[in-house]
Amino acid sequence: MTVTAQPRVRHDDQGERQATVRTYLMCPPTYFDVVYSINDWMDPTEPVDVRLAMLQWSNLVETYRSLGHDVVFVDPVPGLPDMVFVTDSGVVVDGVAMGARYRTEQRADEAEHVLRWFEANGLISPTRPEFVNEGEGDFMVVGQTILAGTGFRTDPRAHAELAAHLRREVVTLNLVDPSYYHLNTALGVLDDRTIAYLPKAFAPESLAVLQQRYPDAIIADEADTAWLGLNLVSDGRNVVLASQATGLAAQLSARGFVPVPVDMSEFRKSGGGIKCCTLELRGVERTRS
Repeated sequence: MTVTAQPRVRHDDQGERQATVRTYLMCPPTYFDVVYSINDWMDPTEPVDVRLAMLQWSNLVETYRSLGHDVVFVDPVPGLPDMVFVTDSGVVVDGVAMGARYRTEQRADEAEHVLRWFEANGLISPTRPEFVNEGEGDFMVVGQTILAGTGFRTDPRAHAELAAHLRREVVTLNLVDPSYYHLNTALGVLDDRTIAYLPKAFAPESLAVLQQRYPDAIIADEADTAWLGLNLVSDGRNVVLASQATGLAAQLSARGFVPVPVDMSEFRKSGGGIKCCTLELRGVERTRS
């Protein structure tokens, strides 16, 4: 892996929006299952089709590659069924890495495996946090700002810790609806200035912050967020999102983005989706042979 100062921009002839080539860290769902319940989506009595989950995850990988992005992998670990949701295990900005510290004991060991991956692959200052933070589950990078969720998982003290480590502005947002327990289930980043979000997921003071900072945001409908439509990944032009989130896809198209629908319904059984499976390595480029 190599750390790069500037993102690679791919210029498109169709429309004004430009896609920036990204590098994503992912983890195969080899051991994916719902064997405990730590959020409102999880029901251990509902069986998981592991074969279907692997097919859906593999399709997501190929979708990223078809859009020109790099995908690298961390190995799955037996006994860690949620490790496929690798985005919760860290944040990487300008090649600098902050690890995670999970609130629930069921996921605690995931953080150590991903932190070791950061160290082995040359990321800058990979750090084990003092306070509970669940990575990009609750930290969303919008340009030079990091929107930081709290209320269910991440300790608000972790927000200042992250700001000091990454030297970025961190803005606290309070989540109030347990169905949207992580920020990335209630808010999606579309480019360095544009977000989409579900207003009911936020406390009134946090909703006011979003309205003031992002007056042109896309306001999502619950018919789409019920399919984790906001748990999306965007390269600034192409937006990979749940295939069932058709209303949100139409809103994106109207704003000049290109929706790229992908079915990740098997992971919804665990309260996870596209973004949950995708940790962006900002400022990191895979070394090509």
